[in-house]
Amino acid sequence: MSDLGDFTDIRGDEGDGNGESSRRTTPRKPIEETSGEEASNGEEASSGEEASNGEEASNGQQASNRDASTSAAEDDSLSFESYDADPVGTERGLGAIAVSQGLRVSQDSDRTTLRAFVTTGNREHVRLGTYLIVPYPDEELLFCHIVGLEYAQEFHADDATEIHARRAMRRSEDEFKERDYKFMAELEPLAVLFSDDDELKRRMVDRVPKPGATVGEAKDATQIKTGLKIPEDGVFLGHLSVGGEKVRTSASPPTIDYRLNDNYADGDPLVFRHSLVAGGTGSGKTHASKNILRQYLSPERTYEMDDGRDVQTAVVQFDPQDEYAQMHDDNEELDAKTAQRYEREGIAHGGHDDTVALVPKMAGSSYAGANHRAEQLEFTIPFSMVEDLPWLVAGSSLNENQYPALLSLINRFFRDYGDAGTYSEFLTFLDDPALKEELHESGRVHEATFDAVKRRVRGIPKGVFDQDAKPITELDHELVRPGGLTVVPTYHLPTSRAKELFVLAVSSMLIDDKLSNDPESDRIKETPVVLGMDEAHNFLSDADSVQAQKVIKKFTEAAKQGRKERLGLFLITQDPQDIADPVFKQVNTKIVLNLGDEDAIKSVNIPPNLESKVPYMEKGQMVVYSPDNSDPVELIGLSNCVTRHGDR
Repeated sequence: MSDLGDFTDIRGDEGDGNGESSRRTTPRKPIEETSGEEASNGEEASSGEEASNGEEASNGQQASNRDASTSAAEDDSLSFESYDADPVGTERGLGAIAVSQGLRVSQDSDRTTLRAFVTTGNREHVRLGTYLIVPYPDEELLFCHIVGLEYAQEFHADDATEIHARRAMRRSEDEFKERDYKFMAELEPLAVLFSDDDELKRRMVDRVPKPGATVGEAKDATQIKTGLKIPEDGVFLGHLSVGGEKVRTSASPPTIDYRLNDNYADGDPLVFRHSLVAGGTGSGKTHASKNILRQYLSPERTYEMDDGRDVQTAVVQFDPQDEYAQMHDDNEELDAKTAQRYEREGIAHGGHDDTVALVPKMAGSSYAGANHRAEQLEFTIPFSMVEDLPWLVAGSSLNENQYPALLSLINRFFRDYGDAGTYSEFLTFLDDPALKEELHESGRVHEATFDAVKRRVRGIPKGVFDQDAKPITELDHELVRPGGLTVVPTYHLPTSRAKELFVLAVSSMLIDDKLSNDPESDRIKETPVVLGMDEAHNFLSDADSVQAQKVIKKFTEAAKQGRKERLGLFLITQDPQDIADPVFKQVNTKIVLNLGDEDAIKSVNIPPNLESKVPYMEKGQMVVYSPDNSDPVELIGLSNCVTRHGDR
């Protein structure tokens, strides 16, 4: 029994695919010569019957002459006249617009049909997402990108067969012939670029390119930035990329910098419309956040206040892992050549001298601060802040019926003890049985409710309030400094509840003074502030408790008024899905690094074509979705941290 391998032996290497030999041993005779030879042979047969021996000799000589003539004619039939087939002109671009499957642009993207044939020499480096330029006859340009790539058959054949597959498996890779296939790129139009008074501008796509129009890779930085609506100036985030590779141009530097609008002339600075950095463990979100925050601390970056002053922004960063105070120090691995390149690109770098670690003081805990050289200053939360922020002692499980009772008790306490009243005195105040009986008999606080409130208040971690350090209410000038970075580390605090209390107390103080028409601190009110919060999901999660509701309400109001009050939220998280929706909706700029959780990816609400890339992004790769700044794009952040980062 023969196997399928025998079939290939029948045809051999020189078969033409139909079982016939592709090599002929005898050339075909030209049609005219063959006809003439047959006629002569007929005449010879007729003459040969009646001819003499002399005539036969004569005919033999003639036959010999005819054979020589025929052989010469056959040789001539196998030679062809050569023509000059070299192409005229120089090929440009990657290919050309094809119409074989239609050519249409539409307001409905699903009805747009725009495809390009990519020539064989250009196929290897074409990638999904590559930005392209298609010229119109009148010098306008269609700016688009690749959303699909496809090989199609040039000649119809069924290659889904056993024989074809086994032949392909024996074939070496270099035997594949690109010219046997069509390589088609599906394009999505993004904008039409046109010149207006020598300035390149963009508008929505309103015209279709011509069939056969040349398709070329976008290599001009101005065209790409205009096509994607990327501002020329602003806060540097990273370099434009496609598929994890930086977009290269013919300019110097060849990369394209992506920046957030930071100029009132082009609308409100996006820093005051809030930012979110989302990324899983090991994605590089702290590295990226440090690089971005360092840009806001540049001396050249100022913001106009209502009174006409231009003031540098202050950055206040809550730090659960004790990493951000390192921004005081230089990155020793940043060599001089790289630093010069950053300077040419307008990227702020180097340690920030005006950095202070404002350390929460809590009984039974101590802060080492051994991994940075920033100034350290301890503070405590005075219990007097509870008079304005009663939810600080509400606890996570105090319900809406118990909260009014807490308010009544707090008001009674500060009326009796004054602003100097301490947490310890408040506990003694609640231990008074006469107070409990009085409130119960008057009908103001039921005795069961009184006991519930008392348990919640006693559940506050000991050593949070009124410690031996300067009260935060007296440190507003240290907390907020124009051009200064204040880091509030919480890594040394023993419980999550203690961390939550310190973060919410300080951030609430900032927000209240920012939003108030009669602030306690003019310094806070009159200084632009970026409020950074790492692990934001731990403090801004949606919950049913009274405390969570009060916190979310406060931060939502801060987010809504941020543009007016020059207050920007900079939220950093690995669980964006846990941030309360009222706060999340106010975030304009989303910087998304690698996320492995499907719910987290869905929650950031970025376009589907970029969403699918998020789980596969390498460290430092990011997607930026900022509708008021640019089209959604993929970036690569700086490989170096511009300040110290890590244990080095």
